[in-house]
Amino acid sequence: MTANLGMPIWYELATTDTAAAKRFYGDVVGWTVRDFEAGADYALWTADDGAAVGGLQALSDRDVGAGPGWYAYFHVANVDAAVAQIEQAGGTVRTPPQDIPGAGRMAMVADPQGVVFYVMTPPSTETGVSTSFSLTMPQRCGWNELVTTDQTAALPFYAELFGWTSTESMPMGPVGDYSFIDCGDVQLGAMMNRPSPDQPARWGFYFHIPDVDAAVARIVDGGGQVVMGPMDVPGGQRIVVAVDPQGASVGFVSGDPA
Repeated sequence: MTANLGMPIWYELATTDTAAAKRFYGDVVGWTVRDFEAGADYALWTADDGAAVGGLQALSDRDVGAGPGWYAYFHVANVDAAVAQIEQAGGTVRTPPQDIPGAGRMAMVADPQGVVFYVMTPPSTETGVSTSFSLTMPQRCGWNELVTTDQTAALPFYAELFGWTSTESMPMGPVGDYSFIDCGDVQLGAMMNRPSPDQPARWGFYFHIPDVDAAVARIVDGGGQVVMGPMDVPGGQRIVVAVDPQGASVGFVSGDPA
C-alpha cells in the first residue's frame, strides 16, 4: 500500500454501529466488507475489483473525540519524525505512534486548527500503490476537502508537512478562496474557510459512485440525510453531501473530472 509521500493512502470510518454502516455504504457505494484478520475487530471496505480501500472501526474502541466520522491516513516517510514536526508547528497528538501488525506504523494527530487526521508509514515489505484515493476509479475517494478555521495558517502547515502546493483557487465570496491542493502532479482536493462558526472544522471526503442523483433515495431510505445537493461542480462532476445514519458526514461524487 505504498504511494507518493504526502498522498492519502487509507480512509477509515469510526462509527457507533458497524453493522448499520455496512448496510448503508454497501447500498450507496456498493462496498462489501471483510475482516482485517481473523479475530480482529476491524473490517475492510472492499471495492468490486477486490481492492481494500478503507477501514471500519467501532467508535467505542478508540478515542477520536468528535463522534462518528471519516478520517484519512497520509503517507509519511517516518511517523515519529512527522509527529515531532506536527507538535513543533502547533499541532497535537491524539494517539502516539504505534505499530499495527500487517498495516505499518501510524499516529492520530490534529493540525493547529484542531482538525484530526492520521500519518502513516506502510510496512517496508509491502509492494504496490494504494488506490484508496483516485480521481477516476470507482468506489474510491475522489476528492479530499479541508474545511478549516484559518486557511492562511493551514496551507503552510500542510505544505511543510506533506510537500503540498496550491497554485489555483476559486473565489467563494465572503468565505474567501477555495484553494486547490496538489501533491506532485496530482490534484488531491482543496481547502476553504468554514462558512459559519457553528460548522465543524474537519477533513471531508467524496467517494465515487455511478450516479449521485439516483443515490439520494438510497441515502434517505437507508436512514441518512442529504444536506447539500445533488449539484454540479466545476469540472463536469456532480456531488451530494450527506450525513450517514450514525451522524458521520460524507460526500459522494459521480462523473469523471474534466
